[in-house]
Amino acid sequence: MAVATNITPSLRIAVLISGGGTTLRNLIERIGNGQLRRVQIAVVISSSPQARGLEFARQAGIPTAVIRPNEFPSQEEFSTAVFERCRQAAAGLVVLGGFLKRLTIPADFTNRVTNIHPALIPAFCGAGFYGHRVHEAVLEYGAKLSGCTVHFVDNQYDHGPVILQKAVPVLEDDTPDTLAARVFQAECAAYPEAIQWIADSRVRVEGRRVRLSPPP
Repeated sequence: MAVATNITPSLRIAVLISGGGTTLRNLIERIGNGQLRRVQIAVVISSSPQARGLEFARQAGIPTAVIRPNEFPSQEEFSTAVFERCRQAAAGLVVLGGFLKRLTIPADFTNRVTNIHPALIPAFCGAGFYGHRVHEAVLEYGAKLSGCTVHFVDNQYDHGPVILQKAVPVLEDDTPDTLAARVFQAECAAYPEAIQWIADSRVRVEGRRVRLSPPP
């Protein structure tokens, strides 16, 4: 019997969450309907046992783990536990999806951890800029554009190389809620697109620049 040799192996990812799991749900749906190809969620890790996103994982039959930072004496030991679980799941990529705890990235996961930020980095980012605080700051500043940024994670807040950005307009009558909803729609497209590029081996990092090769 002939054996197929041209099958591209799946990229196994670990998704890290802290709360509602809307990013996780989006990824599960896109994998399920074929919009995100050759990607398998190997494990979902939550920093809280109350995170609603854990139920999305259970419904999809995805293994879960809860690793609480307050059970460890330091950020480094908490991070060690998180990444050890990722290694156990043979995850090639760690995807932060609303994960609100600081991590120390080990050397073997350099450029293998991604995050999505609800603004156009380097604007409205860094320590303290998360969730609705970002959209409030955008409106207070009077910016005309906002959006989202998918980037690799290093050991500084919102600092790693940028993979993909999508812009959205800031409207005259926007509130933090309406702007957040528009940015989230952009996130729902941007994060799977960036993960697909990585799964297709199209992404190369050169210093702070992310180079994208042509599609296969």
